[in-house]
Amino acid sequence: MPVRDHRGTAYRVAGMCGICGLVAPSGAGAPDRAAVDAMLDAIRHRGPDDGASTPLGRCVLGHRRLRVIDLETGYQPVTDESGEIVAVFNGEVYNFPALRAELAAAGHEVRGTGDTPIIPHLYEEHGERFVERLHGMFALALWDARSEKLVLARDRVGKKPLLWTRLDDGTLAFASELKALTRLAGLPRELDLAALDAYLSLQYVPGPGTALRGIHKLPPGHLLVADADGERVERWWRPEPAEPSRSEGEWLERVRATVTEAVRKRLVADVPLGTLLSGGIDSSIVVALMAQLQAEPVRTFTVGFSDARYDERTSARLVAERYGTVHEEVLLEPDAAALLPRLAAAYDEPFGDSSALPTYLVSEVARRAVAVALVGDGGDEAFGGYERYRAHALAARLDRAVPAGLLRAGARSLRALPAGRTELRSPVVRAARFLEAAGADRAERYGRLMEIFPASLRRALWTDDALAELGEPRTAGRLLGPPPAPGIAGLQLLDLTTYLPGDLLFKADIASMACSLELRAPFLDHEAIELGLALPDALKVRGARGKVALRKAFAADLPPEILRGGKRGFGVPVARWFRTDLRDLAGDLLLGERAAGRGLFRRDAVERLLADHAQGRADHGARLWSLVMLELWQREYADRGAVATPLAAAR
Repeated sequence: MPVRDHRGTAYRVAGMCGICGLVAPSGAGAPDRAAVDAMLDAIRHRGPDDGASTPLGRCVLGHRRLRVIDLETGYQPVTDESGEIVAVFNGEVYNFPALRAELAAAGHEVRGTGDTPIIPHLYEEHGERFVERLHGMFALALWDARSEKLVLARDRVGKKPLLWTRLDDGTLAFASELKALTRLAGLPRELDLAALDAYLSLQYVPGPGTALRGIHKLPPGHLLVADADGERVERWWRPEPAEPSRSEGEWLERVRATVTEAVRKRLVADVPLGTLLSGGIDSSIVVALMAQLQAEPVRTFTVGFSDARYDERTSARLVAERYGTVHEEVLLEPDAAALLPRLAAAYDEPFGDSSALPTYLVSEVARRAVAVALVGDGGDEAFGGYERYRAHALAARLDRAVPAGLLRAGARSLRALPAGRTELRSPVVRAARFLEAAGADRAERYGRLMEIFPASLRRALWTDDALAELGEPRTAGRLLGPPPAPGIAGLQLLDLTTYLPGDLLFKADIASMACSLELRAPFLDHEAIELGLALPDALKVRGARGKVALRKAFAADLPPEILRGGKRGFGVPVARWFRTDLRDLAGDLLLGERAAGRGLFRRDAVERLLADHAQGRADHGARLWSLVMLELWQREYADRGAVATPLAAAR
């Protein structure tokens, strides 16, 4: 039975986790509603509970819903009192109770009890800048029928994805995932080789581009406004450091209060919730606070491997036992060869971060028990946790004291050692990477610490035809750009606009939503980020320890082993896999006729990567993973007619 609003308009109970739509050019008539329905089918996993398309003249809005709050009246689309402002929404607004009260005081009739219905009313009050009032994670689309204007918006740091393009006939199309756009007949379908080169360098395609020419990611903290004059993209939020504190004690009090409030806001749900526990300090703090803020036991989920270097279970168990959580461990000995095609299908853009696999698998397990999970993502960016932050600062000091040539020679000597060739996580390899970064040009230093495929290796990998179209491969330093501020804050700001949305948040969103699981990240609350940026460097990094403020502020809440421990994450033993389980698969995929027919990579260069890795002359595990995922992505999308490969088509 459809639900009807006060004007008698019928709506189906609808979605909060996937959106899409079309806006036809002026005078072109209504878009094809069936095309929006086809896009919705492609993102059904984002909202399996319900969904619908809604025609609105020149616009058709679509949505899928995963019911999390306001289960009975949280249907979409949502409208203002007149029905002329209509919106669909993906995500959560955590300050919605205050906004609902504010709107009611201003005379608005806001439907239901949840967050989504506030959106058209906020737009009425504040115009396009209404998004500045929203605290949370979101991607949204709003159609203003009075002025025939579309507004797309994405949250401050990019937790929720949103892509858009212009079709051949001028129609503007948008969707939560690229796979939805590939259902459209008029979609531009040419590979962007510059984007693929950037992918090989960084293991993700940096925004605002995508792997397909003409398709764009709306950047985090940005609006897109489309009307009769075309479209404009503008920034509505920029991370700024919070006001400074007067003492270390005051800083630590603010850190504790801000993080605690960020967790508290993310506990609002009308469905079961839990947390993904890695055994590192960030997710452990989340578990500790959840246990203190709610009456029922926390549900925790951890993944591990038989390889002790990648096994998180012992550390996670310490936290689970301390807080009496309902704890579930997943020992992963996955059939990687069988799982990789599934992973490539979920990640509808090339994605080379191998931690996507355990993230996907632990999300599958967690979804059997909960619909929402809190995570520790963002603690490193917000509070200065990455080892590379410390390495960058030390490299700068070393560069001033030691000639660059001597630093590079030291790196070559370390690389020549057996331990410097076979395992990326070995101390020798990490020392070599550090010396290489220290000996690099200052503009390239941070990029050296981030890159997967150096520009020289990519130049040797691409065919002559590919290089003729691509041009000279860009270094990671040029792709990322320089830090926008001095000190650790500059590196944090750079990561907040590149690595965080391009890699970590994309990984988490796609892996979790493929399993219909919503993830919430308290450390990515914008107030936590702004506080973390403002901290003095001594409360970010001290000696070999990062996230000093977090360790101090929550010292009484965590086991000593967690406080002493280093960074944890859902890593996988790719180096070993490509010498054992995945060796044959990689050879078949990367040297087969289908890969060769694309005309992208030199066969001899690929053979050399495979052989050097298999025989222990080098550790190319991360590079091979990136190449395998690229080939699988092309098989899933290009070979099924969704994408044209320009070099192969020209043969």
